[in-house]
Amino acid sequence: MKTSEIDVLFVGNAIMDVLSSCEESFLTDHGIEKGGMNLIDEERALYLYNNMPEKTEQSGGSAANSAYGFSSLGGKAGFSGQVATDAVGDSFISDLEGGGVCFAGKQAETGPATARSMILITPDTIRSMNTYLGTSLLLNASHLPEQTKAKIIYLEGYLFDAPKGPSIFARAAEIAAQSGAELALSLSDSWCVERHFEALTEFVKNHVSILFCNEDEIISLGRTDVHGSVALVSNWVDELIVTRGAAGAYILKKNEQVSVPAMPCGEVVDTTGAGDLFASGYLFGRATGASILKSAELASLCAGEIICHFGARPLLNLKDFIGKVN
Repeated sequence: MKTSEIDVLFVGNAIMDVLSSCEESFLTDHGIEKGGMNLIDEERALYLYNNMPEKTEQSGGSAANSAYGFSSLGGKAGFSGQVATDAVGDSFISDLEGGGVCFAGKQAETGPATARSMILITPDTIRSMNTYLGTSLLLNASHLPEQTKAKIIYLEGYLFDAPKGPSIFARAAEIAAQSGAELALSLSDSWCVERHFEALTEFVKNHVSILFCNEDEIISLGRTDVHGSVALVSNWVDELIVTRGAAGAYILKKNEQVSVPAMPCGEVVDTTGAGDLFASGYLFGRATGASILKSAELASLCAGEIICHFGARPLLNLKDFIGKVN
């Protein structure tokens, strides 16, 4: 698939998730804080990667997860991020493309190694994450496709915190304006909003059509209670999607408001990736002409699949899964 054929271009940090089950003693022996999320350097990353027990590797990062889910629904997805010319970078691209996603990013020949997050899972299912951001931080505006026929360009908020993040966002807005695409943004995390409050607020007001957030993030952006923040921010964008975990989600579009319940397909075991897959479903619906209600229902079903197993990737083909539950 060519970049000219995609429906949605997803832009974000390219991070290989490396998952491994281990005993508590492995954490102790290797100085790993249980349940924590630690940023580590390249030397530490390579050490852990080489010493982890039997491991499973998946291309990850918030936007990449959303792209994978969008493709699993039958959509044409592209992903733009940066990996290195190394074994992990090759695996990242191969894994994405194996899921039907067009890699529309950069594979750097020099510089730091491909980003990776070593995720160690103890028998009590607690995850200890050790993340090396590597070459993903060196993505810049010139690495985005010069033009696209995508209907939507989706940005993950985490990327705004990268050294070239603001310029990447600005370039994405230019491409969207030139091509007639809608610009969608996930706020990603409250700390990201608070750290870049003025710049992100300005960007949302001037460029964003579709905004994804949870209630903590909307409060950080609106700087008042949840109801006041929703009322304020909904005037800045065309569509505001607020996820509420087990309470479901609601969507505001001009004078229209709809809500959907959470729809787990079984026992909830791991909420990692729920927001990413919610975005997959909603964007697929909107890109294919569905109403905001139908798009939200699809989004909730996708999130409901991901939370019933470990990992941020659907275990089922989402197109088939949605067909069966509908």
